[in-house]
Amino acid sequence: MKKIAVVWSSPNLDGLTASAKNQYIKGLEAAGAEVTEIHLNRKKLEHCRACGNGWGTCNKTGACVLPDDFGDIYQTLADADGIVWISAVYWSDMTEAFKAFFDRLRRCDATQNHFLRDKRCILMACAGGTGRGTLECLTQLERGLTHMGMRTLDRISIIRYNKDLILPMLESAGTRYIDALENGFDMYY
Repeated sequence: MKKIAVVWSSPNLDGLTASAKNQYIKGLEAAGAEVTEIHLNRKKLEHCRACGNGWGTCNKTGACVLPDDFGDIYQTLADADGIVWISAVYWSDMTEAFKAFFDRLRRCDATQNHFLRDKRCILMACAGGTGRGTLECLTQLERGLTHMGMRTLDRISIIRYNKDLILPMLESAGTRYIDALENGFDMYY
């Protein structure tokens, strides 16, 4: 049984981002995965303070000094076989809660621990506006994942104009993700 962490961020529990997350989780669970859902907006997460003259102790120890939910979430990601990243899009970027977590994660993992290296990921960006910002959001997210050595299987843009097509397909996409984790990826990079 594959362990999948689904990390998502949106303040709206009934919106497009939550709907995408729910559909994808259906597919993961149908394929027999053990899913841990992490809703960043409901966690206590501080912003990086760039302590220690900008680099922080995380650069040397791989741990953040801030006493919040970051450490437990990081451990869940380290223990997972795969990670699904889903964010609502604001100003062509991830949500503020997502960025607060992601900045700290990158500092701990890319420079010291490498617990997430070679993890296979799915990226989703959900926008209720024009959707223009989803591609920029996905690019920013993948850039950060690359710093940590993670690998992206798919990038999915969900907008109000394609949601009727994309949302129903996410269940089968979740099932295929588990198959790819179990049987390998047909990709080179």
